[in-house]
Amino acid sequence: MAGAWIIIGAYILDRCIGDPRWIPHPVIGMGKAISALERAIRSRVDSNQALKRAGVLFPLLITGGAFAVTWGLVYVLGLIHPAIAVVAEVVLIATTIASKGLKDAGMEVYRHLSQQDWPAARRSLGMIVGRDTAHLDEPEIVRGTVETVAENIVDAIVSPLFYALIGGAPLAMAYRAVNTLDSMVGYKNEKYLHLGWASARLDDWANWIPARLTALLLIIGAWFMKLDARGAARMVSRDARLHPSPNSGFPESAVAGALGIRLGGHNVYHGVASFRAYMGEPSRQMEAEDIVRTTRLMFWSAGSFVLLCWLVTLGIWAAGGALLWI
Repeated sequence: MAGAWIIIGAYILDRCIGDPRWIPHPVIGMGKAISALERAIRSRVDSNQALKRAGVLFPLLITGGAFAVTWGLVYVLGLIHPAIAVVAEVVLIATTIASKGLKDAGMEVYRHLSQQDWPAARRSLGMIVGRDTAHLDEPEIVRGTVETVAENIVDAIVSPLFYALIGGAPLAMAYRAVNTLDSMVGYKNEKYLHLGWASARLDDWANWIPARLTALLLIIGAWFMKLDARGAARMVSRDARLHPSPNSGFPESAVAGALGIRLGGHNVYHGVASFRAYMGEPSRQMEAEDIVRTTRLMFWSAGSFVLLCWLVTLGIWAAGGALLWI
């Protein structure tokens, strides 16, 4: 049962304190390592073909390094005392998830909208999305916030906990390295098309199961919250694969169906217009309260997954006990 209690403890710790700025975060170290590796590669490689081959180094060195360092730290602390290793795993796993940070970011936009402070709402949204926000009206600000919160339920909560359940803090930290790589070099633009392809592909693979599991958890959460669970399931089936990402469409379409709103549409990135396929049906106009509803759905799905982790661990423990008895 230790695995389940470690995950529960990590989730509660993140819900309570999030990521205090005065505590060094592992992602900062990962970011510095990624930047240093990129500089080293670009100083020695110039052709597109060579960059594509060198791109494999990011998953191997950064992800492998994150796993090895975390495993070594937990192992050494376990030699000192097993309890210290358990506490370390709780803290390390907590740093790989961001339920409180995601909630705080969304609710900051909501508070500005509630106060009808549109410029502040646009600035807060601009801190968590890549699109241009300077000229967005209230429904578009709400859409951007709901899409970001929904999409990041996978990256910031379910995926790291999924890998923590399988491989403890080392695998959870390796996942965080994969996600950090994707956010830094996994772009399909001229600069990273060749160098970042392996990182982007690995992130897609790593989130494949958690994204679909998250959609199911959101449907269940919609049912408990008396939202449109049937609509959520229908939108996942109909619209999830329309998203340019193989994974992001699942939580976004589930949230769109549960709330009875339509996500997707026209966005502007650095002055360049882009269209993303619609997900959901617009039964009404989006409103600021949709941010609150999405945040609650996030906590329902996260809490459900933590409970699922406990049940899985209990099942493994019971099965092991039965085999020993036989």
